[in-house]
Amino acid sequence: MADRFEELKTYIAVVEAGGFAAASKRLALAKSAISRRIRDLEIRLGAPLLNRSTRQIHLTDTGLKFYEQAKRILTELNEAENAVGGRHNDLQGRLRIAAPVSLTVHCLSRVVGQFIEANPNLALEFDADDKMVDIIRDGFDLAIRISKLRDSSLVARRITTIRHVCCASPSLLDRYGRPNRVEDLAALPGIRYSNVEESYYWRFAGGHTPMVKSRLCFSNGDAVREAAIAGLGIAMLPTFIAHEAIRKGELEVVLREHMRPPIGMYAVFPSSQNMPAKMRAFIDFLLANFSDEPFWDRDILTNER
Repeated sequence: MADRFEELKTYIAVVEAGGFAAASKRLALAKSAISRRIRDLEIRLGAPLLNRSTRQIHLTDTGLKFYEQAKRILTELNEAENAVGGRHNDLQGRLRIAAPVSLTVHCLSRVVGQFIEANPNLALEFDADDKMVDIIRDGFDLAIRISKLRDSSLVARRITTIRHVCCASPSLLDRYGRPNRVEDLAALPGIRYSNVEESYYWRFAGGHTPMVKSRLCFSNGDAVREAAIAGLGIAMLPTFIAHEAIRKGELEVVLREHMRPPIGMYAVFPSSQNMPAKMRAFIDFLLANFSDEPFWDRDILTNER
């Protein structure tokens, strides 16, 4: 029978890899050995940890709690070994991060070079996807999320403020006229981001939601911006996507006095207890680089046409 630490490593690998076959490749062990270790672990604990199907696994409630504890135990062991070896200030290993596509392209990729240069033995792996991932099931250390967070067992650390602007190309506004009221948007064609409910996408301060006819819809914020620059409609964009086009005069902000309340950008992770040093260091790095006045907001919110 494998020793207990090997069982913990195997169980964590199965959960984070999403199955026995993937864990087998990650650990370079036969699938049968992986299965036997998990079976022995469940017998010893006297409780099922995983529900198995032909294609995937799902954690039981007990399995989720055990995963979090097992992860904490192995993290503490690794940090203890590093401290004894004189490597407590040397971050090592890999950090898997899920983040929205446009935020990764326009913001994160511009600054992470400083972090990896300061930590040459640590690798960062970004999974850029606008869809919400399951951090534990999909094996991420943390996720960057822009939203009003729902209650969950996850822990969230607020990083910065995200603001949205209603904007369009000057040529489109010359053709349709510049709106003075939120209701005036009903006369303009709209471009929508499909990963947000339409009623929320067009929401302004005070809960005002104009009846905009969204004739174009994209699942990517950069595509929304490019269509707006091309004069195909008016759009509601986060400033980290729109800021360069606004500075260049390719997009013009309208209805500034009606801007919707800002929302937060968060680092979300399974537990704040005994947080790995590499994750704490990365979150601190984000806080240092993205304050409440991030680089993408400077000047553009006050510039007039």
